[in-house]
Amino acid sequence: MRTTIEMDPEHRARLLEMAARRGEKGFSGVVAEAIDTYLASQDALLERQKKALELKGSLSEDEATDLKNEINRIRESWR
Repeated sequence: MRTTIEMDPEHRARLLEMAARRGEKGFSGVVAEAIDTYLASQDALLERQKKALELKGSLSEDEATDLKNEINRIRESWR
């Protein structure tokens, strides 16, 4: 599918350089690979967020307080 996007001249030049190194005339393949990588990273991020939210409430109030205190104690020793 063809579409039009706005990009900085520097980005276009770098994409063309990358495509040329790969033996490609245009940079569509490079852009497609970049989009695939970006979309996969967003899917992974959403999955990590979902897993983190599933942990909500898994500690008691006392456990949470103890954990926060221990984290603060450890951070104090970093300085």
